[in-house]
Amino acid sequence: MSRSGSRAAAQPQVDQNGRVLGPKALQTRERLLRATEDLLSKRSLRELRVVDIAREAGTSPATFYQYFKDVEDAVLLLAEQADDEMPALVEQLEAAWSGEDRLERARGVVDGFIRHWDSHRAILRVRNLAAEEGDRRFRRTRRKALGPVLGGLAGQIESFQRQGKVGPEIHPYAAAAALAAFLERLASYHSELEGLGIARDDLVDTCARILIQTVTGEA
Repeated sequence: MSRSGSRAAAQPQVDQNGRVLGPKALQTRERLLRATEDLLSKRSLRELRVVDIAREAGTSPATFYQYFKDVEDAVLLLAEQADDEMPALVEQLEAAWSGEDRLERARGVVDGFIRHWDSHRAILRVRNLAAEEGDRRFRRTRRKALGPVLGGLAGQIESFQRQGKVGPEIHPYAAAAALAAFLERLASYHSELEGLGIARDDLVDTCARILIQTVTGEA
């Protein structure tokens, strides 16, 4: 399956005039998206021009505008494609966190966030920056990606509260939001931490234990 993932399977892909894209057109659009992503790893969104993307993709600005309204439109689609990978992480969050395998499950969640950011660092960085600057389109796609993560974490915390293992003074969604921010920040800056001499395995293991203690109330 391509990076378009379930999005491509769910509905026909169309150009700016509403025409359904055939195989050749899809390949052209994909080249433009990959060129956009590659260039964003080298420069900021404000510095990126349509002509630069078209040149990188080996096509023309006119061709770019057949598929996208502007540069932000292409970046938004890339962010949505990256978000299509999140359900796999949500499945791990929603599974049972009791039992001997919970540490491995928590490690999988932490490692999954890191791998997700490693695969889409340039796009996720731009998505978050644009969202923080108030762009509603990027706020929506970020909220769509992280909303199920918050729900999964909050649901687990509520479950352990009912068991009396997490105190009632902990607000499940507030704790979930703090954990999601912690995981996302860690994933975006783990290379810098590793550069300070923290081994990746130690980083994942320690953060997994913090996750477990917050969610389950147990070490």
